[in-house]
Amino acid sequence: MAANRPTPPRPSPPNPANRLFYGDNLDVLRSKIADNSVDLCYIDPPFNSKRNNFQIYNNQGSEDRAQAQAFVDTWEWGDEAVAGLDWITDIAQLQSGRLTEQTVELIRGLEKVLKRGALLAYLVHMTQRIVEIHRVLKPTGSFYLHCDPTASHYLKLVLDAVFCGQGGDFLNEIIWKRKTGRGETNHKSSRF
Repeated sequence: MAANRPTPPRPSPPNPANRLFYGDNLDVLRSKIADNSVDLCYIDPPFNSKRNNFQIYNNQGSEDRAQAQAFVDTWEWGDEAVAGLDWITDIAQLQSGRLTEQTVELIRGLEKVLKRGALLAYLVHMTQRIVEIHRVLKPTGSFYLHCDPTASHYLKLVLDAVFCGQGGDFLNEIIWKRKTGRGETNHKSSRF
C-alpha cells in the first residue's frame, strides 16, 4: 500500500528581473531586454587599448595552465564597423525615434574628422550599445560607463548626443586614480 506523501514544493522560477547574460551586449540588448525595464546599467567595455586580453585557466590539482582569449581590444575599420555606421546613419532609425539627430550628426562629423579607421570603428561600436542602453533604461534609471582617457572625451560626446538629446542629464564623473608602483589602487572621486 502506498502512503500519501506530500509533494515537495517546486522551486520557484528565477526572477526575470535578476538575470545575467553572457555574450555580445548588443545582441542581448536588442533581443532580450524590453524598453524602459532597467533601473541600473553599468558597462565596462574594452577601452580601445590596442591589446588583446587573455583569461588563464588553472586546472585543479595540476600545474597545467590553459589560456583562452577573453576579448580583443584592437579595432579596425571593417564590415562590422561599416554595418554599424550604416545603421546609425539610416534615416529610418532617426524617423522612428530610435536615434537623435544629434547622435547621427555627431557620428557623421566624427567620420569626417577621424576618417574611417580604428577610433571611428570603436566609437560606432560603442554608439550602437549606448543607444540600446538608453532604450532599455527606465526614465528614472542610471547608467555608468567605465572607460579610460583613450576615448573618454569622444564617448562623453556620444553620451550627451544620446541621453541629453532625449531629456537625460549628465550628473557626474567618477575618477579612479591608480597609485604608482605594485599595481595598488586608490579610489578617489571628483565632483561626486
